[in-house]
Amino acid sequence: MSELNNPKTIRAWCMYDWANSVYNLCITTAIFPIYYNAVSKSAAIAQGADPNANGFQISLFGWQVDSTAAYSYTLSLGYLLVAMVSPILSGMADFGGLKKRMLALFASVGAISSALMYFFTADNIPYGLFMFMLAAMGWAASIIFYNSFLPEIATEDRFDEISARGFSYGYTGSVILLVANLVFIMFPELIFDVAGRVQASIAAGMEPTAAAEEATGYFKGLSTRYSFVTVGLWWFGFSQYTLRYLPKEKPLGKVSTDLFKKGYRELVKVYHELGERKELRKYLVAFFFTSAGLQTTMYLASIFGAEELQLSTDKLIITILLIQLIAIGGAYAFSRLSSRFGNIYTLLGGIVIWIGICIAAFTVTTENQFFLLAGVVGTVMGGMQALMRSTYAKLIPDDTQNHASYFSFYDVTEKLAIVFGTFAFGYIIEMTGSMRHSALALALFFVVGLLVMRTIRNFKIHQG
Repeated sequence: MSELNNPKTIRAWCMYDWANSVYNLCITTAIFPIYYNAVSKSAAIAQGADPNANGFQISLFGWQVDSTAAYSYTLSLGYLLVAMVSPILSGMADFGGLKKRMLALFASVGAISSALMYFFTADNIPYGLFMFMLAAMGWAASIIFYNSFLPEIATEDRFDEISARGFSYGYTGSVILLVANLVFIMFPELIFDVAGRVQASIAAGMEPTAAAEEATGYFKGLSTRYSFVTVGLWWFGFSQYTLRYLPKEKPLGKVSTDLFKKGYRELVKVYHELGERKELRKYLVAFFFTSAGLQTTMYLASIFGAEELQLSTDKLIITILLIQLIAIGGAYAFSRLSSRFGNIYTLLGGIVIWIGICIAAFTVTTENQFFLLAGVVGTVMGGMQALMRSTYAKLIPDDTQNHASYFSFYDVTEKLAIVFGTFAFGYIIEMTGSMRHSALALALFFVVGLLVMRTIRNFKIHQG
């Protein structure tokens, strides 16, 4: 057993949030969804679509699919695949002492896939969605093993604080990279010879205004694609610090080809233990529905702004940047509130706010309303995620050594929630033709989470 509450170890653990959160911000939240929306629109117009329409149909393997629904379904499939294999991997990691190696493997998969998105253009949308799915799978799988280290590096009284610190590291690091990428996307002339291309186009007979627009658009797209490479390099590079200083693991048994069976046995063992822990079961149910609403909202907010409100790319990215800055304070605020009122009451308050956000999204019609709503999202986003993670860590049995297996249930629950939420979001869009109805449906997920969460009576997570 490594020394608990070691500052260097805790800092190394938090640094993986710093490393991987650039994927969550730049790929899933800010740059990639907006780029995907523009690319799919371009592909649809090339196929004869109305350029003034809100939604667009794209061709995927011979099927015509709503572009936003295709994006949503891709996320669903990626997280479903992770949910299917992660219990086996977690059992193997616990028994064979493989957590650090599993973390390294999936962090590498995610980082490399992010960088390879550089080659995604309007001519190869299936390729772009496939790389997006692989990056999502790498991120989701790595988080399982990352989260499982928390009970092994800190005492229970520090879970809330350290979990919040990890999220704040993530928000800070991702904001730094997003700002850098945003500068180069908005001002491509800082790194590319935009003026030279304009002059060449004019010399070739193009009208000056059209030449300037064409050159600026081309280099903005190129800067955007380079941003995917920076995400991969940042993620891979900073994760090495985490991997170097996290504690060494002791296998519970001999590493052999029998590890797959042992992984299943560990999974069954934890499943039976969960059956005897009523409060933990209820928490996982509440967590499932809350995550379905929360994660889906986060993943699709920028596309909502682009399609429903026709916000420009610059305004969307700046809004998302402000959300991240607000979320840093939100993570610490929720940690403070939980120490005063207890985890459950703090989470219940956060869920009520999320219900209000979903209802407001159904009615929002102006830019200012969207910006105000985004500020509220930032306040509760980081705090809810950090507190849900630390609350679950408190509910794990004190005498267990199977932290990765227990956290696999947590992460499988979260991934299945994302599958459920994103698939429902995409399906409702296809049925109704409106993202607003999908946003309203997410409020129902939060309502179910609220009703189940309020029945939990565990003292450890009620006390302030």
